[in-house]
Amino acid sequence: MNEKTTAMNEKTTGINTEQVRDLTRRWVEVMVVGENLCPFAAAVLKREQIRFAVSQAHSHAEVARDFLQELALIQQAPEEDIATSLLIVPAALGDFYDYLDALAHCETLITEAGLDGVFQLASFHPNYRFGGVPASDISHWTNRSPFPMFHLIREGQMSRVLAHYPDPDSIPERNIEHLRALGREGLIQLFPPFADYCD
Repeated sequence: MNEKTTAMNEKTTGINTEQVRDLTRRWVEVMVVGENLCPFAAAVLKREQIRFAVSQAHSHAEVARDFLQELALIQQAPEEDIATSLLIVPAALGDFYDYLDALAHCETLITEAGLDGVFQLASFHPNYRFGGVPASDISHWTNRSPFPMFHLIREGQMSRVLAHYPDPDSIPERNIEHLRALGREGLIQLFPPFADYCD
């Protein structure tokens, strides 16, 4: 376990479920919606259709168990009740590469459940790193969140909203340019917990 992972685990010790949920919701409000990193998030947030699920998992096996439970729940729920779900894992997967292993396993679980093309995952982590990009590059912050989490997305819903959005392929590059303009200190001013949860 490296120093960054140890520090992050110490910061999350003692944080209760409601605090985790509240901080994550504030991140969605301030960063994802407030900075328009996802043009489609505002509507589902306003309609209270985002589920903020907190896992108490401490191991890969427990993460997989909770992920399967969340996958079953969103599969059975009407889209108007749960449009999308964030499975937040505050007590495990502090190491980013450990998180990537768990992410790959969760993607395999979707395939094994016969739900390819129905659900997909987006990934967020306090120490998110894009491969082949310098560690100091601000682009990593487009996928940095207060806690490790898995974003379960309904592919049918995403296809519908993308059909009405001009040039959706430009969204990631636009987000990177926007965050680079803000800079690290600007991002921390917007969302002060980044100073504690992100390097």
